[in-house]
Amino acid sequence: MDSTRIAELRAVYRDGLLNDTLPFWIKHSVDRECGGFLTALNRDGTVIDSDKGMWPQGRFTWLLGELYNHVEPRDEWLELAIHGAKFLNRYGFDSSDGRMWFQVTREGQPLRKRRYAYTESFAAIAYGELFKATGEATYAEQATQAFERFVDHNLRPQDVQPKYTDVRPVRGLGFPMITIATAQELRESIGLPTAERWIDQSIQTIRSYHLHAEYECVLETVGSQGEYIDHFEGRTLNPGHAIEGAWFIMEEGRLRGDEPLIRTGCQMLDWSWARGWDPHYGGIFYFVDAKGLPVQEYWHDMKFWWPQNETIIATLLAYSLTGDAKYAAWHQQIHDWAYRHFPDSEQGEWIGYLHRDGRLS
Repeated sequence: MDSTRIAELRAVYRDGLLNDTLPFWIKHSVDRECGGFLTALNRDGTVIDSDKGMWPQGRFTWLLGELYNHVEPRDEWLELAIHGAKFLNRYGFDSSDGRMWFQVTREGQPLRKRRYAYTESFAAIAYGELFKATGEATYAEQATQAFERFVDHNLRPQDVQPKYTDVRPVRGLGFPMITIATAQELRESIGLPTAERWIDQSIQTIRSYHLHAEYECVLETVGSQGEYIDHFEGRTLNPGHAIEGAWFIMEEGRLRGDEPLIRTGCQMLDWSWARGWDPHYGGIFYFVDAKGLPVQEYWHDMKFWWPQNETIIATLLAYSLTGDAKYAAWHQQIHDWAYRHFPDSEQGEWIGYLHRDGRLS
């Protein structure tokens, strides 16, 4: 893959984001009446469900701020990012314990709170970009507080019913992986003083507990000391999730000029590609079994949009860092498959969910 091809790909991804994906959501999702964003949309942009997940409120607010800070300071993007933050501030937090809601009504009335705290991580990076865009110290304070709630609750859950008993204690990949990405974002946006400590600790957790050379895979769920759990949950791999983690670790290696970190990320990508790529139809599976056994989740062989995007990013990053031709070849495979199946040429944006063979789900 030469520099001309890389430049062409960057243009495809940039133009797809700015001229296709973003206009679709700005046109259809902004809720001027109740605040925030409506995200359960049909192909033509009509609303399927008006309840609002708080994850996408934070994520879309972050994206708008990220674009304002790093692509172009468009007034519309900043206005909409502030619009999203106002909804988060007004309706996102439970005043009884300071934690964030997972789902609210269109008007902002609380519906659900999850036992884990990930909404806080996405709110944190949203507030961080707004601090960078506006210089308002309140946003930096909110970003720090949300990040601290995220890590504190995941490490020391308070007033929630545990998901598991003490019979078989487990740990998951999600928390250390999202901690890396959140701390990376906040290091850049607000200069979070503890960012590198959390990144280092989280990478070490993944290396120590979730990378299993004997199985050549990244285990999503392990015992409290990293033990392999030979049951459905312990054997269930999420290739896209592991590839996402590989991308975060490679990116940290790139930023630090740290070759061992890059190698760790590449190892995670190698194992997850071998497990996750569908050799018959193409694309990345959603779930696979570590032993090649049947998977409990009935949607395991569907092709969701995000694992394909995560793999597009990770393979291109791996190639740019290593120059290894296999990553260029993998990138071409996943790019071609995804762009052949997901873009909606009639309505814009991408289809979200496909069957294994690429048919519309």
